[in-house]
Amino acid sequence: MPLLKLEITKNSPYAQGIHFGATGPYRELKGIAHFGVDPKAISNANITDIGLAPTGPDGLVNFSSHFEMLQPVDPDRGNRRIMFDVCNRGNKTVFNNFNSAGPVDDPSAPLAPGNGFLLRHGYTVVWCGWQADVPESPGLIGMRTPQAIGEDGPIEARIMNWFQVDEPTTVHMLSDREHLPHPPSDRDQQSATLYVRDHPNSPLTEIDRKKWSFVQIGGRKIGPEASHIHKPTGFEPGLIYQLVYKAKGSRIVGLGFAAVRDSVSFLKYESSNSGNPAAGRIDNAYAFGRSQSGRFLRHMLYAGMNQDEKGRKSLDGVISHVAGAMRGEFNLRFGQPSKDICFVMPDLFPFTDKIQTDPISCQSGSLLSNLKKNGMMPKTMFVNTSAEYWRGDAALIHTDLQTMEDAPEDENVRRYHFAGTQHGSGAFPPQNTRPSDNVRGQLPFNAVDYNPLLRAALKNLDSWVTRGEPAPPSRHPSLNDGTAVESKTLQDRFEAIPGVKFPPIPTRAIRLNYGPELAIGRTTTLPPEEGETYPALVSDVDEDGNEVAGIRLPDITVPLATNTGWNLRNPKIGNPDLIIGVTGGLMGWTLPFAVTSEDRKSNGDPRESIEERYRSEDDFASRVLESANTLANEGYILAEDIEEIIATARTRYRYFAQT
Repeated sequence: MPLLKLEITKNSPYAQGIHFGATGPYRELKGIAHFGVDPKAISNANITDIGLAPTGPDGLVNFSSHFEMLQPVDPDRGNRRIMFDVCNRGNKTVFNNFNSAGPVDDPSAPLAPGNGFLLRHGYTVVWCGWQADVPESPGLIGMRTPQAIGEDGPIEARIMNWFQVDEPTTVHMLSDREHLPHPPSDRDQQSATLYVRDHPNSPLTEIDRKKWSFVQIGGRKIGPEASHIHKPTGFEPGLIYQLVYKAKGSRIVGLGFAAVRDSVSFLKYESSNSGNPAAGRIDNAYAFGRSQSGRFLRHMLYAGMNQDEKGRKSLDGVISHVAGAMRGEFNLRFGQPSKDICFVMPDLFPFTDKIQTDPISCQSGSLLSNLKKNGMMPKTMFVNTSAEYWRGDAALIHTDLQTMEDAPEDENVRRYHFAGTQHGSGAFPPQNTRPSDNVRGQLPFNAVDYNPLLRAALKNLDSWVTRGEPAPPSRHPSLNDGTAVESKTLQDRFEAIPGVKFPPIPTRAIRLNYGPELAIGRTTTLPPEEGETYPALVSDVDEDGNEVAGIRLPDITVPLATNTGWNLRNPKIGNPDLIIGVTGGLMGWTLPFAVTSEDRKSNGDPRESIEERYRSEDDFASRVLESANTLANEGYILAEDIEEIIATARTRYRYFAQT
């Protein structure tokens, strides 16, 4: 039993004992999960460097994770399903995305239940740390793993960092978003190289080694130990920096797959005598991952890590959300799990759920080949917004690169595109500044709330798993029907809208060569050799600039504005020709129509005004209701969300129509 002990340190009423519909009140459990995995087990064979992990007297590799769970006080009133939240950089996500609870600014604060969706529907919600570089900070869910040990002690190897700043600074941590860094083996190493570029698809320029150094930041002073890079003349906002150096001490990050797999299996299968608080109460388990953690789930599927050491299936269903076609450094020597840049991400190919061949590299493969071999395939939904398409990679999950037609789809997979949306669900009214980091775009951020689509996706996944009812058909831009087009071809249509500037060079994913050992989790060619770019396909747009493909909410079918998945950087944060989100947080924009035809004509706006489209607010609301009913009948939204969709639409109308 790889989860050796579940140490519960807190067991208390959740949300002061609020009753959530027929499920009733919940209790909140917190503690530490202690693991011991067998490095010789075939189910662990794909974990990079597990053979170099220290073992105890029992021959097991030991590590531990933060663990939290929300469980119905009366388990018999639950739905016997786990919703496993694959934390994003240690942060909980499912209450934001399914319960519309809003973003969590303070992870140590009590978790707000939002609209209670998951709890009203009876889910046991579980968090268990999987990420080895999450810093020790109150409320963050992380994992502590051993380092790989070679013949001479902790191993050394070259590593690559990639970063972008939004305001002037002379220092940057040797990690993404202040996660645990990999210090250089020698702070004075002359072989270390720093490069800069202004666009992911532009050439690298090397910066003289004498113009920067490795340093340790202690308070406001620069000390002797290295955890940061220091450039006295400063890092320019908006530019992209790439750093290659030799580091020492590689955490075995691939154990994160085992943490998710084995914590779920423990709750599904083990007895109360083993310390399982959900013993006999769980039939099925679903995992949700957003952005970074969505890429983690794609990588976990690719590694085939859904079979525990006893040969049992762990996850029955997976929703990989806004991951695009990416995986990540989740099973890599000196892996940096927080890194999220597709333009330098190792091992992008293969992208599709069935076998594909890249005509340029001649590689063949499938994302799901390992799962197909062991028969442990969960029902899986790959969900993306417009932002991942405009980043340049999302369409690769459903593109046959040889024929440039739609790729065949596995019977256990659905691919959904949320039309006219950005990476994170939008907030209304449109914001000009992102509260989390003060990033600004050239246009107000996308305001489309897509959470109703996620709630329906979960219900459909559950029906698919438990009753064999197929989920609604995939919807996404299609090469076969002509709705998938190269992003660069839409420049004229967008720039016809007053105030809109199109990206001079749209971003594209790149074929990268990290050396011959990448298949065993080692990058030996750094920086990677850059080859040809992949096609950058997005949805075609209508006369308003709104997307024609994918699942189209009433925001798109009964519009008051143009809604996109891309937004250029504001000049105040540097590099205004580049989209926001090259290094995370992909943002779109919402630009309303003119109120009157007179306003439209005076501004030279080709889009019909609000008064030309709708006779009144009631006329608008009736059309929204018709669109929402169609989506509900097709299964893409739930009937329980229609009333709120109408109310929100009326609010938008009054705001944009200035009534």
